[in-house]
Formats: sequence, structure tokens, C-alpha cells
Amino acid sequence: MLLPHVTLCHSFTLQKLCHFHWVLPQSRKLPPSPAAFLRRSLRAPPSRWYWRPQPLWKKVLSAMAVGAPLLLGACYLTAEPPEKRRMRLVAEGVGRFCRSLRVGLRISLDYWWCTNVILRGIEENSPGYLEVMSACHQRAADALVAGAISNGGLYVKLGQGLCSFNHLLPPEYIRTLRVLEDRALTRGFQEVQYIDLRDRFDGDIHTLELLLRLVEFMHPSFGFSWVLQDLKGTLAQELDFENEGRNAERCARDLQHFHYIMVPRVHWDTSSKRVLTAEFCEGCKVNDVEAIKSMGLATQDIAEKLIQAFAEQIFYTGFIHSDPHPGNGKRNPRGWSGCECGHGLAGSQCAVSPVLVRKGPDGKAQLVLLDHGLYQFLDEKDRSALCQLWRAIILRDDAAMKAHAASLGVRDYLLFSEVLMQRPVRLGQLWRSHLLSREEAAYMQAMAREHFEDIMAVLKALPRPMLLVLRNVNTVRAINTALGTPVDRYFLMAKSAVRGWSRLVSEAQPSVYGTSLLRHAREVWEMLKFEVALRLETLSMRLTALLVQVLAHLGLMPSTEGLYEYLAT
Repeated sequence: MLLPHVTLCHSFTLQKLCHFHWVLPQSRKLPPSPAAFLRRSLRAPPSRWYWRPQPLWKKVLSAMAVGAPLLLGACYLTAEPPEKRRMRLVAEGVGRFCRSLRVGLRISLDYWWCTNVILRGIEENSPGYLEVMSACHQRAADALVAGAISNGGLYVKLGQGLCSFNHLLPPEYIRTLRVLEDRALTRGFQEVQYIDLRDRFDGDIHTLELLLRLVEFMHPSFGFSWVLQDLKGTLAQELDFENEGRNAERCARDLQHFHYIMVPRVHWDTSSKRVLTAEFCEGCKVNDVEAIKSMGLATQDIAEKLIQAFAEQIFYTGFIHSDPHPGNGKRNPRGWSGCECGHGLAGSQCAVSPVLVRKGPDGKAQLVLLDHGLYQFLDEKDRSALCQLWRAIILRDDAAMKAHAASLGVRDYLLFSEVLMQRPVRLGQLWRSHLLSREEAAYMQAMAREHFEDIMAVLKALPRPMLLVLRNVNTVRAINTALGTPVDRYFLMAKSAVRGWSRLVSEAQPSVYGTSLLRHAREVWEMLKFEVALRLETLSMRLTALLVQVLAHLGLMPSTEGLYEYLAT
């Protein structure tokens, strides 16, 4: 009795399924073919696509987007050549600003993301932390180099300045920024100045000032805009090659008593404000150890002569070379050529690195000083204070350190002494070793990181010429390091400081030290006192260390290995 009913239900279900499968393909809309799509596109729009009036602001923006480029293009085509050059400068300046802003934001956001997101909750010195920060440092350094090379001009100069701080910056920065040492502000084989460099200088200065203010806004502790504001007049000196020629001649006069120093003679008849023609000198870069050894010269001799020459400028003459970086050179079999340091040529090639090394007439190293565009003058009062401060640091005379730092406007004398020496003053004596130990290097990096605002306060308190003096000191330190640190620059510069101070005092009192013999006698006397004081200080420290060791061995005092090491170094 149930079979017909089941059959009827089954038949009804099949009919519904067949109807569903027939309707389903009809309901699907397949994508039209390209031909059908084209025909549909050419038809008149449906009635629902009626035209709507656009707001006024959209019309204005559309008109400006189309009209402004056309108008500017027409103005450029009809302008005179000088006006065209000015328009190009404006356009390129906007491009450099946008590029710099993009680089700065990219670096800032990268560091913020790494420190606040990726490394949140991770121990600071753990392997994972160091790996992430190393990659971040490398990305930042790559972005800085790419931006500096693309922008050129002052951007390259600032990058070269950063290369000198190879003991404070992360190693990723130093390795990457070093490529900027072989770039400078000139163009072409004839080595004349960029025709637009003088015109773009003011714009680049304003751009850098704005960017530094933006950085200060994002990172309040990172304030460097005041440095650029104070030094922009000095940087402008490099645009005047006649001024560079005069600087070279004065440098030659000041250092003429050093037979191992050579400054190429300027050919004024073929020089101008944009072209500098000087005597051609062959040589190798001062930090090219392989080339130096191939000439049979000693790195120790070169380091001593370099330190003595620049110490003479810092502590005595006051006319200080402020850009002695080792770069700016490409070598070929004929010597150094392809100069990029701003020297013009008149049918010859130009020696290129600011400090070249060659074999002198006596068979020993001779230093050739070039690139005299950037100099700074330190007045006699500040020179005298600096001489006595350096001597006091070497002798560990805290009272004298405090007094002479105050003469330079600085209250935190220990921090300033470490900035000046680029070595920990608190950890031990400076004249006992040539190389920074791992402990000292870690201390300096931590000091730069943790006391950044204090360092900025010290730099702001200094006389403005001291900023470029510090650059000179730090660059000489970097060159000495590149040569393998063969000499103790602290002690050598201290001797120059004592000698310079005695000469300054003698010249300030001509009635007392009227003859050259008396002045020389005073100089010898001051050097003798310094040597004796230094040896006595060294002997005192060693005897104290020996006493501590004996007392600890006898059990009369607890063992203090840290104190013993401090006294023994």
C-alpha cells in the first residue's frame, strides 16, 4: 500500500531537481568576451548614468594639475639661459628636500618600529636584540649614503664628517659611510667647481636646517641645527678657490720649519674663484698602508709627522686645517689622479687626498697637504687654555683640568676631556697604551649613547671655532687608527701643547723673553718640567700598585684586582 506513494514522492523530487539544475545555469552571468565588452563600451551610457556637476574645488585642482606643468614648461622654454638655470636649481632643490625628508622619515620610523615593536620585551644585549639592531643600523647607513650621493654637495661633506667618529658610531655606519671619502664637491676631469654649487649652497643650507629641526621635533634630544647655523659661514669658504689658495700659502709659511711638510705652490695666473691650479704632486693616501709599505716607508714615522704638524696648528699657530680626511682619491699607474677635492688643473693632473704621502729627499716620509678650503682660526686665549688643559689631562691634574675647561666655557670638565681626547679619562692613564681596549671602546659608546644631551650641552658651551678643532683632532685620531696606531698621539700632542703654550707665554711677554735664546730656554725648561712630572706620576702609580699588591699578598687588605689594574696601567 505504501509503494505507490513512495514512487510518487520520488518522481516529484526528481522533477524539482531537474528544474533547479536547468534554472541555475540561466541565473549565472558569464563574463563577456572582449568583443562583447568593446561593443558594450561603445554604446550610449544607460539612462541612470546621468551627468553630475563637480564641486568647484575639484575643478580647480584638475585645472591646476594640467595647467601648472604646461605653464611651467612654457616659461622654461621661453626663458633666457640664466633664468633656466635658476629654475632648474629650484626644481632640483625641491627634489633634494623631498629625497632627504623621505630618507629621514624612513630611518626614524625604522628605528621606532625596531625598538618599540620588534624588540619589545627583549633583553638589550641579547643575540636577538643585537642582530635586529645591526640590520637596522645597516639599512639606515645604506639610506644615508644613497641620499648623500644623490644629493651631492653639502650632504657628502656631512657624511665625510661622520666617518671620523668611527669609535662612537656603530660599525655598520662606518663601513658604509666610508665610500663618501672618495667623493667631493667638484665635477669633470678639468676639476673646476660645479657651476651650480655656489647657487645651490644657500638652498641646501636652508634645507638641512629645516630637516634638522624636523629631526629635533621627532627626537628632542637629537639637536644639531645650531651646529649648522654656526658653521654655515665657515663652510661657505670652500666655495671660494682664491680663499683656498691663500689658505694654502699661509699653511706653507706656518709649517715651513717642518722639512717633511710640503704644500703645493698655487699658480695664480691660471686660478680664479672657481678654478684652482696648483703644483702637481704624486703620492698615496695617508691611510693606504699597503702603498706606504711598498715605498719602504714606516707608518710610525708618518703618524708622528702628521700628529706633530696638526698639533702645531692647534696649539701654536691657531690657523687650523679643519678637513684633513683621508679620502678623495683614485689611483692609477701614474700616481694619484681623478681628483675630486676641488682643485683646478691647467693641462695637468692634480694630487687628490688632503694628505698625501711620498718619499722625501732624505728617503723618509714626506707629507703633502692639500684641500685647504676649510680652515678655522682659534684665538690666543683659547689656544692657551687648550694647551694647558691637554697637559693637565695627561698629568691627571683634576684642579687644572677644571680651571682650564672653565676658561673654554665648559663646567663638566671630565666629560669635555673625554670628548676632546676621544678616550676614557676616568678609566686610566692615556699615555700607557696606543689602542683602545674593549672595555674602553664599550665605555665610549655607552657614554655617547647615555650622555648624549650632556655632550650636546658641552659642545654648545664651547667657543664656536672649537667645533672644527675637535673635527681635526678626531680625524687625526682616525688616521692614526687606520695606520695601526703605531704611536701614542696623546703624549705627542701633549708635548706639542706644552711647547706651544711656552711659546705663547714668551711672545706675550717680549720684555722678559726678548731674545730667541731666552724663549728657547723657556721652551726647553717647560718641556723638562712636563717630562719630569710625567715620569714622577708614572713612578708614583707603579709604586702604589706594587704596595697594594704586597699588602693584599700579606693579607693586610682585601684583594682588589680592579684597583691594581687601574694603578698599573
